[in-house]
Amino acid sequence: MSEAPRATVARPLIRWALLGFLIAATAGFIALGVWQVERLQWKRDLIARVDARVHATPAPLPASSSWAALDSADDEYRRVTATGRLLHTQEVAVYATTERGPGYWIMTPLVTGDGTVWVNRGYVDNAHRSRESRARHDETRTVSVTGLLRLPERHGVFLRANVPGEDRWYTRAPDEFSAARDVDGATAPFFIDAQDRIDSGNWPVPGMTMVAFRDNHLSYAMTWFGMALLGLLATGFVVRSEFRRKR
Repeated sequence: MSEAPRATVARPLIRWALLGFLIAATAGFIALGVWQVERLQWKRDLIARVDARVHATPAPLPASSSWAALDSADDEYRRVTATGRLLHTQEVAVYATTERGPGYWIMTPLVTGDGTVWVNRGYVDNAHRSRESRARHDETRTVSVTGLLRLPERHGVFLRANVPGEDRWYTRAPDEFSAARDVDGATAPFFIDAQDRIDSGNWPVPGMTMVAFRDNHLSYAMTWFGMALLGLLATGFVVRSEFRRKR
């Protein structure tokens, strides 16, 4: 077969392949745009829920009988109050990146009459990681903690797994803390981010829970829909060219 017939056969195949690619890409862009619109609604609902909860009157800590029924949609970021004894000798320092720079969250078990709940007392810098460098209450003293109910973090793409054997902590996971420390009784499957200072000194710094969430989904959706429009225009151009060629 000469080069000319081969070229004649190849050109339509290339056009059809290009057309198929453009149609698939356009469908993909539309799907991504729709997904971002759905995410936009989810994010705005989340922002509204969190804003209402963090400013609400504190409620008593959920009873242990209801712990298994807690979920993110209904309970996370609820403002609660708990009373008990803080076991400072059993605290855990979890690595944190904050607006104040890198440091640690000081997680301390609070022993209540209905089990143990871990409390994030706040942020410390590296110089105050050791509990001996900070003022703290006696473990026999009963204290009241007001803060936001938070569900456990789990390691994944952005968070490293904890290494309890080396006392290196990267995620706030109450069950792992209790397993590594001397904590008796049932442990709540959540923790409390303290909003107010519990200790008499300047460290830890409480009230640093992130409650402002970025909402870029509308701009993302417009970008994907714009790409879909370009895909439609390119598809129309290829179809028009093929139609003219056949005529």
